[in-house]
Amino acid sequence: MKQQGVHPEGAESTSDAEPRPDITEEAREEVHIDEVEGDEPLLPARVHRPSDLMRLLVGVLAVVLLLGIAAFAHGTTSGLEQDINKGTGQAPDLLIKIAGLVSSIAILLVPVAFAIERLIKRDGLRIADGVLAAVLAHGVTLATDLWVAKAAPSSIQEALTQPSPGDIHALTDPVHGYLAPVIAYMTAVGMSRRPRWRSVLWIVLLLDAFSMLVTGYTTPFSIILTVLIGWTVAYGTLYAVGSPNVRPTGRTLMAGLRHVGFRPVSAAREESPDAAENDRGRRYFVTLEDGPPLDVTVVDREQQAQGFFYRAWRNLTLRGFATRSSLQSLRQALEQEALLAYAAIAAGANAPKLIATSELGPDAVMLVYEHTGGRTLDSLADDEITDDLLRNTWHQVQALQSRRIAHRRLAGDAIVVDRSGTVILTDLRGGEIAAGDLLLRMDVAQLVTTLGLLVGAERAVASAVGVLGPDAVADCLPMLQPIALTRSTRATLRRLARERAQREREAVLEASQQAKQARLEAAGHDTSPVVLEKPDKKAVRAEARAEKRAIDDALEEAREEDLLTQIRHEVLLIRPQAPVEPARLERVRPRTLMSFIAGAIGAYFLLTQLTHIEFGPLIANAEWGWVAAAVLFSAVSYVAAAMALLGFVPERVPFPRTVAAQVAGSFVKIVAPAAVGGVALNTRFLQRAGVRPGLAVASVGASQLFGLGCHILMLLSFGYLTGTEKTPSLSPSRTVIAGLLTVAVLVLVVTSVPFLRKFVATRVRSLFAGVVPRMLDVLQRPQKLVTGIGGMLLLTACFVMCLDASIRAFGDESTSLSIASVAVVFLAGNALGSAAPTPGGVGAVEATLTVGLIAVGLPKEVAAPAVLLFRLLTLWLPVLPGWLAFNHLTRKGAL
Repeated sequence: MKQQGVHPEGAESTSDAEPRPDITEEAREEVHIDEVEGDEPLLPARVHRPSDLMRLLVGVLAVVLLLGIAAFAHGTTSGLEQDINKGTGQAPDLLIKIAGLVSSIAILLVPVAFAIERLIKRDGLRIADGVLAAVLAHGVTLATDLWVAKAAPSSIQEALTQPSPGDIHALTDPVHGYLAPVIAYMTAVGMSRRPRWRSVLWIVLLLDAFSMLVTGYTTPFSIILTVLIGWTVAYGTLYAVGSPNVRPTGRTLMAGLRHVGFRPVSAAREESPDAAENDRGRRYFVTLEDGPPLDVTVVDREQQAQGFFYRAWRNLTLRGFATRSSLQSLRQALEQEALLAYAAIAAGANAPKLIATSELGPDAVMLVYEHTGGRTLDSLADDEITDDLLRNTWHQVQALQSRRIAHRRLAGDAIVVDRSGTVILTDLRGGEIAAGDLLLRMDVAQLVTTLGLLVGAERAVASAVGVLGPDAVADCLPMLQPIALTRSTRATLRRLARERAQREREAVLEASQQAKQARLEAAGHDTSPVVLEKPDKKAVRAEARAEKRAIDDALEEAREEDLLTQIRHEVLLIRPQAPVEPARLERVRPRTLMSFIAGAIGAYFLLTQLTHIEFGPLIANAEWGWVAAAVLFSAVSYVAAAMALLGFVPERVPFPRTVAAQVAGSFVKIVAPAAVGGVALNTRFLQRAGVRPGLAVASVGASQLFGLGCHILMLLSFGYLTGTEKTPSLSPSRTVIAGLLTVAVLVLVVTSVPFLRKFVATRVRSLFAGVVPRMLDVLQRPQKLVTGIGGMLLLTACFVMCLDASIRAFGDESTSLSIASVAVVFLAGNALGSAAPTPGGVGAVEATLTVGLIAVGLPKEVAAPAVLLFRLLTLWLPVLPGWLAFNHLTRKGAL
């Protein structure tokens, strides 16, 4: 194929097909079709469609729901079966026999006939997909039959089986081993898109189901489960192996243009600059033999599916007026874009003129526009974006809004400026007619943000006010929030925010270095004789305050307002009384959704832990005095945790609210690993309390670092004391030395492997960044240091005493352990719980504590209930007050 130069608009031509007078018209068309190749990168042979995944998930959910109904609604299932048997028992025997004979033969012949028809048309890939789906469906039915026969509850067995008419001692099959593969086959080969074949096969399936029901060889739930399994396995297979790519090529496009009366010569693909939102179709620049060029947009199922999950998430979290359908049919997409194109032109706006539409097979459509040319607003240089151009852009939007048309995507690449300076609004496919006020205000907010990114907030607001008026611009302020903007605009705002934060960090570091340099220079000019004496505390504090003041001043000077805040200020200068409170666009806030999911996970873990425990003997044998003591030690631990945190925070933070935050942490750690949830919650709490983000992270890091050191020292100390008591398994000669050797081996392995060394160094550096300066600040306040270390020791003591009280609640004097042994077991279990990836260390902590207590001589009959009581008091029972505290602090803005 010949390679052409670059089109003036930037598109690369892909054919060289000049009209040839020495061939006929039909031959010329054939030549054109043959020469239009390679108009885009080579397409994959198979694609994974999000719609197949969604159908798979729906099928799995339907199977689970059906089994749940069969398990818990036994009376309903029995009544339904009796009603169906009563109704079908009146059918004539001759009709039943004929239906059974015809369906049993046709159910095998119809798929074979369809396969032969597809092979003749060289569509063997679909047949292969269908055969694979049928094999997998057969395997699933065998597994389901085995599960129902061996392990399923009796209610599910009764709903899916019944005594066989031929042998009353045998049961019918729970799932039909031949029906599910046929359904999977017909679904995977795409028979649903061929109405005749689909009708024939469904008639056969209904006849077969009817004959099986009447003769008593199946149940209604068995038939429904069979259909769901076949349907689900088919879409799971299609998503796993991929569906054949039916995206139209350039040759198909050229043939479609000729079909609607055009005489194309060449086609060139125009790549979209924004791949993240490239769900609006592929665009082509097409030249004709006898007319001006065309702009053609091709929309196919695969292109339309891009961004499906993002749109589905937006539909879930945003209110209905702020979103559009996450999944449209091709016909709906075609009609939507055509309607908006005609409506925009009728409103007096400059929009591409739609001159033809057509289908390109069953899986694609095309829209043909007059060629507009020009460049997008994003690609213009700064000096080319004049005030006249800005006003012209607002005039186009004003024309749309005068007819209640919402564009819904006024980003920079949707606004085209032609050679004469005329502004043309493109990408109208996502718009709406008869739009409400909120959508129109969202358009204004989006465009003023788009222009603000290009020319600044002042010029953007001035141009909007000059055309729309101050009241219309002021009304858009409640819509001026990131969630109301396009995806690309939000990404740009996030990038600018990261750059601003980097500049602020650099300014703070520079101010800190200058303060230290000034302090060193002042010390160097001091010529007084050196006297070895304790440093003056007042001087040290004064220097620290001076350094902090310099850092705060540098941060204040470097702080920049984000673009949305600048726009608000510009509008408020014109309309001081304008509403600035953001409108509620979210149906469900992400934080609320995460809280609900976290609560569900916590409830699941709690129920799974409690279902296998017999509480009667435990309650009868427990000594309630020690249980009350364990409760008291568990409650005091939250006060100790607050002391351990505030001891490393020089700033003033309310102590009661800090205790409430530690109570909230009992809810957070049940839905996140223990070493992650507490750190994130405390960091967030300190930031909300007025501590700067970097210092909040450093304070929590310093607390974690001191806690780690105390934990190791106490483990070694109590391990030694335990060994001196002649405990058989945890003597210092084995446990302590083995632990040290294990740590040494791990350190050697990590330091010797470059990848692990880099990984650990990066994580440790990010975790403890700024910890050392923060620790120096704390060292200057002895009372803070005493509070922090005392809180850590008190926290460990509370947990150890809680575990000891739990042991005494179920044991006696003969089974009691020393405090040193209990401390070693607790410290080891807590260490493993922090390292375990499960929420709250579930599973790892229970196993470690139980095995550890048994190893130090506690009977199993006492160790198991003691560990259960300890975990109930320290993990599970605080979940509800933790959830209440979490929601309370969230409402108060403390989290």
